[in-house]
Amino acid sequence: MHRKKDKQADVMDKDTAGREVSIPSTEQFLIRSKENRQYKILLGIPDVPPPPSGFPVIYFLDANAIFGTMFEAVRIQSRRPERTGIVPALVVGIGYHIEKPFSPERYYDFTLTPPASELYSRREGTDRPEYGGAEQFLQFIDGELKPLIESRFKIDKDRQAIFGHSLGGLFVLQTLFTKPYAFNTYIAGSPSIHWNKSLLLDAEQKFISSLENDKHHIRLLITVGELEKFHKSGMNANAKELAERLLRLDQNNFHVEFKEFEDEGHVSVVPALINRAVRFALSEKQGT
Repeated sequence: MHRKKDKQADVMDKDTAGREVSIPSTEQFLIRSKENRQYKILLGIPDVPPPPSGFPVIYFLDANAIFGTMFEAVRIQSRRPERTGIVPALVVGIGYHIEKPFSPERYYDFTLTPPASELYSRREGTDRPEYGGAEQFLQFIDGELKPLIESRFKIDKDRQAIFGHSLGGLFVLQTLFTKPYAFNTYIAGSPSIHWNKSLLLDAEQKFISSLENDKHHIRLLITVGELEKFHKSGMNANAKELAERLLRLDQNNFHVEFKEFEDEGHVSVVPALINRAVRFALSEKQGT
């Protein structure tokens, strides 16, 4: 005999219907840099007390697009560190005061110079955004944002990572090569090396020369999607060549990994990249 269906089960709660979805243990605020540029900062805060050494931190770019994916990847995997090997961490996303996933301002913040690659010149035409503000952007992150975060939370300063994809990946490499002490872990996904390959190569050579006497422990992950090999920029080849050069330097104070994600393109690779990045940055083994 079938039980009569409860009519109330088909009726939405009028008090909750239409409300926006929010992510627990997160917050956001706007901040204006000393260069008078405004950023939206999104925080994912662990729901456990910090360890004696403080929380590891992952700073990442393009937060408007990937904050939810990054925070949930950390939150889910760090619930059972004894099983996953992933420890709780503070997630700090750097974005812009817009509703769209990406802002044209990223071109200025993530680059050191105008594009040397014709790809960008053709694509943007006469309406190209500004370029060349990466030094000021790094100064904001390292000299303004990080001290603010450290004043609010107990942070493990020896376990701070920076993550970026595409132009953000280029920014990560530029930061590594020009100011390697800013972070301990660098994650460059599908880096736009073609933007100004010769400039980055010069910075790479100076970085390599400094490694001989450098005792600072640095970890670098470079990734691409397999299908990006069809990109006119030569993205895969550029990333692989860079990784191969740096892998020859893999030593006690500089560890390098490279990963190509099978059957993934420039955009579809992002969730897989974030998952790998979380493991690379927050594995318990890295804290020993």
